[in-house]
Parts: sequence; structure tokens; C-alpha cells
Amino acid sequence: MKKIIDIISIGEVLIDFIGHETNASIEKTKNYHRFLGGSPTNVAINAAKLGLKSILVATCGQDGLGDFIVRKLEKNNVLTSQIQRSADYPTSVIFVSKSTNTPEFIAYRQADCQIHITQISEKLLKSAKIYHTTCFALSKNPARNTILEGAKQANSLGLQTSIDINFSEKIWPNREEAKLVLKEYLSTNPIVKLSDDDCFRLFDEAKSEEFIFQYFHKLGAKTICLTKGKDGVVLSDSQTGILRQKALPIKDIKDTTGAGDAFWTGFLYAQLSNKNLEETISIAQKLAVLKLQNLGGLPDEMDFKGYLK
Repeated sequence: MKKIIDIISIGEVLIDFIGHETNASIEKTKNYHRFLGGSPTNVAINAAKLGLKSILVATCGQDGLGDFIVRKLEKNNVLTSQIQRSADYPTSVIFVSKSTNTPEFIAYRQADCQIHITQISEKLLKSAKIYHTTCFALSKNPARNTILEGAKQANSLGLQTSIDINFSEKIWPNREEAKLVLKEYLSTNPIVKLSDDDCFRLFDEAKSEEFIFQYFHKLGAKTICLTKGKDGVVLSDSQTGILRQKALPIKDIKDTTGAGDAFWTGFLYAQLSNKNLEETISIAQKLAVLKLQNLGGLPDEMDFKGYLK
């Protein structure tokens, strides 16, 4: 079957209400701006902006915020055939502080975790190249079981699986359960993205790079990309070994929300373009920098291919 879809992005679709005042706590923030959010959603939109064919498998409410989500996705050329609209659960929302560091957030989760296996057909999987999800999406059922089942099937059909281990104990209080679920997903040999912050939250203490890479390689991941903010990126690949790249200099950080998603979209885009791992990290970093200089998502109407060259 012809591979007409580059990325299936499955998981949370929601509304981010991002604070207007920079570096104010949620308690002190008076005004919020509404943005389409959710890590897999950001990846699907970013991928479409880069000219890839992306489809989002997700659930939102049968409400005004759900209407806003579908309209925005369609405007950004993301395929929406696998978006389910729930009459029983309202659209999930997250309030986020606007920050130049790791933002503070409060999540009100409803429809986002109502993802069912009927949303992932074998035909859809056979038509795609990459199957991507997040730790956030795996934190609750029925989405968890659906995503795990889909990943195993995707792997058996030859798709490359991918995961952003964006762990937060606020979203998933049971760390041991999270590790068991991740073990199951990692058995599909995904490419893995995680940050220093994610690791600290997942293990409840600072761990060495060596520990982190050994831990996730042992579970089945071949390529692990660890982002370290201003300290750049370290990648461990079971075949080529360790690669390091310094962070690109940025003068003016406008908004950090979604920077990791921009980085990872760049990474997947480069891998689909058959770039080597060094070039892949460079492209990912360039896209993250662009996002950090922009409030909300990546800019519209831009020559991304020219910029990434």
C-alpha cells in the first residue's frame, strides 16, 4: 500500500490558555490568550507547516472549544478524519504561565483521554510512515490501551514508532505505573525524545546521562535524544554511539511552550528526509529556536525549507 501519510500523531488535543504576563505565576496572571495545544497536536500542525502529510488521532468535546480545535487543524492542513467529538466529555483545557523557563500549568482533563481503537484502522496504519505519541497521552485510559495496541500493530506493519516522554507527576502521579507503561511502548523500538526536566520528574531525582541512556536502550529504544535547554542536545544511538550539539544562541525568548514539540517535529522531518543524525539534530534545533522566538505555534506563511537550509 502506498505510504501517503508521513506522521500519525496520536494523543492529547486541548486548549492552552497561556498567560499574558511574562514570568508571572498562575496566581498572579490576570489575562490569558487561547491557543490550540497538546504535544501530539503541535507535532501534527508543525509537520503540516513543513509540508508533510500529518493526521491527528484525538478526541475533543462536542462544544465551542472543540469547534475551534477542528477549524484550526483544518486551517493548518492537518487531516482531521480521526478526530472524535464527544457529547459526554467537554474539551480538555490547560492554564499555562508564560515563562522563559519551564512553565507552570494546571490541567483540566476531560475528552482528551477518550481515544478508542475504532479511531486507528489497519488501513490508516498501512498508509503511514511514523506513529508518534506522548507520555501525557499514555497517562489515562482508554487512550493508554488504544495507543499501546496501535503502537504494537504499527511496529508489526513496519512503521517507525516515536514518543516524547514528557512525564509530569501532576498528570501521572503513579511513577511506577508510568515506567511499566513506558516499558510496554518502548518494546516497539521507538525513537525517543526526553528532556532533563522530564527525567528529573520521572525518576524523582537527577540522573546521569549514562543512566538515562542505558535505562531506555535496555527497554528497547534504539535512538534516544536528550534535550538540555541552554546546554544543548545529547543523542545516544545504539549503532553510532553518542552525539553532542551545543545549543544555538537565542537573544529574545518570547514563549517556551511547545519548543520541545517544534524540536521533535524537526527531528522527525529530518529523519523522513533521510538526513544523518548530526544533520537531524541541527534541523531540530533550528525549528525549536524559531518557536522560542514566537508566541503560540510556529509562524504561518513561512518558507521553512529555505530557513532550515
